[in-house]
Amino acid sequence: MATRQLSRAFASTRSVLSEVSPGQLEAATPCASWDVRALINHFINSAQWGAAAVSGHEHAEEDYAPEDFLTTYDNTIKATLAAFESPDVLDRTIQLPFGKFSGADILNMVTRDQFTHGWDLAQATYHPADLDPDLATELLTQARLDIVDAFRGPEGQAIFAPATTPSPTAPPADQLAAFLGRLC
Repeated sequence: MATRQLSRAFASTRSVLSEVSPGQLEAATPCASWDVRALINHFINSAQWGAAAVSGHEHAEEDYAPEDFLTTYDNTIKATLAAFESPDVLDRTIQLPFGKFSGADILNMVTRDQFTHGWDLAQATYHPADLDPDLATELLTQARLDIVDAFRGPEGQAIFAPATTPSPTAPPADQLAAFLGRLC
């Protein structure tokens, strides 16, 4: 199943989201420009964006009400998995504002984004952040192939921050986060 990793990334992030309390929505996250509320809105919208991109639809970002986060995320998970499971979607070439990508490339982007922002949410809400170690290892291996230095720079100016060095004993999710520029 082509969406195996995405399904696992969604499950991992959902497990953290289900524990977020209203009092945590203004907490800082590892993404300096977002608090918890903005982070949740971002990863819901980014999943919807991925589904829209491979389906040929437009996506307008929304600001979701905190009391609807989990229901909205559950609906987003279903719709996004369905979009990526559509026939031939992974082989299509899709023009995005920043280049041409295959459906498989977009699937990888959405998967990494969902998992990593689940890690961000766990860090911000003091939830255990050692999320799905096997998936984290798989995503780190793929990220090392996909993410080149040209994609790195200061937050707000580049897609990824410069990689940081995790502790030698860091769990796989922390290693992935460090490679993607989070401080671990």
